[in-house]
Amino acid sequence: MVPQHPDPADVLARHLRARATEFLRALRLHRGAAAPEDSAEAARALRRAARRISAALYTFQPVLDPAWSQTLGPELAWVSGTLSQEDACATRLTRLLEALHRLSGPAAPTAPSAGARPAPRTPGAPAPADGAPPDAPRPATPVPGAPAPARASRATGAPPATARRTPTATVTATVPAPGDRRAEDEPGAVAGRLRAEDVARTPGQGPRPEGRSGAGGGRAPLAVGAAKAGALLERQLTLARTRAHSAALQALGSARFHAVADQVAVLASEVPLAKAAGGVDLRPPADTARERLVAAVAALPLVTAGSPYNAEALMHGLSPDPAPHPQDAPWHQVRLLLRLHRYAQEVLDPAAGDDPGLRAAGEALDRHRDAAEAAAAAAQAARTPRIAPATAYALGVLHAGQRHEVEAARYAFQRAWQKPPAGTP
Repeated sequence: MVPQHPDPADVLARHLRARATEFLRALRLHRGAAAPEDSAEAARALRRAARRISAALYTFQPVLDPAWSQTLGPELAWVSGTLSQEDACATRLTRLLEALHRLSGPAAPTAPSAGARPAPRTPGAPAPADGAPPDAPRPATPVPGAPAPARASRATGAPPATARRTPTATVTATVPAPGDRRAEDEPGAVAGRLRAEDVARTPGQGPRPEGRSGAGGGRAPLAVGAAKAGALLERQLTLARTRAHSAALQALGSARFHAVADQVAVLASEVPLAKAAGGVDLRPPADTARERLVAAVAALPLVTAGSPYNAEALMHGLSPDPAPHPQDAPWHQVRLLLRLHRYAQEVLDPAAGDDPGLRAAGEALDRHRDAAEAAAAAAQAARTPRIAPATAYALGVLHAGQRHEVEAARYAFQRAWQKPPAGTP
């Protein structure tokens, strides 16, 4: 018997019905989520299903009803973009705070605690004449011929040296590590406020207890400029995340989203196909998606990106223009086209969409997008009026570090894209 191949239109219809079912399941989980973590995971599933449906409607538009696909596709892109803002702000804040701690150096060695056992005395060593333990503090031995401190002060009329010494005010500013923040899914939570405390320390005062140094979890204590920079970023990005959370809740309760959910519910049971969809081959639209990707990659400066430490990503770093970096836009466009190509391959063959080379290239472009947005956030914070020079310097170092991450991501994409497929001789 000759094996019968499934109709390409039925293959596309099954794919769209499966993605629509995932969308509705994630929507039900989001509405019934009891914990913020469950709500965030359901929102990610909603975005994932919406992206795949929208990509299939865009790529395989000749096989589908034109009016229906052109209406539903942009609406699903709106849903995915609205739900992604809150997670993007949280990821950006975590990335920047971790970079601040990494740039501050390794953690300082921990001071011995007060209850530590004294070092054992060397066998055979003579015991002190006063019978006190070897590690006990002793008064300084007076120098022959030198007047005592109290008598010398009475003779000269000046106060003792210990009384003349004024306490030193030490200002310590700390920012908690990203893992020490409060629950980020609370809309009104503003964590990691800058804490400044003036501690008067006398010459005989011991080291400050651990936990007040900002080095929790083995992290190095931040300098004042880096700590204030972290606090400024925390305030700005937490406010942006709160607004994104409110916008997402408002969008999910709007009539516009309910109309989108109704259309997806219809899609889960019936896929509106074009009149001439029977027997249509799905490979030409998928090949078109790949050709668009190849043309966009060919326009990238891959020769420059293939040279390590080329500093191309640092160009125009001091531009006063607050707009996004102009050289990042082609790379972001390639990221979107690569995603469309991967989703088109998933329709033809679910295993083909998980190609290791495409996955590595996509991960490199995701890191590129995250680093570019983090650098833009650091530059935006540095434009805050009336900030201290040390804070501005820390934000400048942070911005340069993220632009170096952009350069490293471009290098990784160049290596992943030009790597021959597995099994190629």
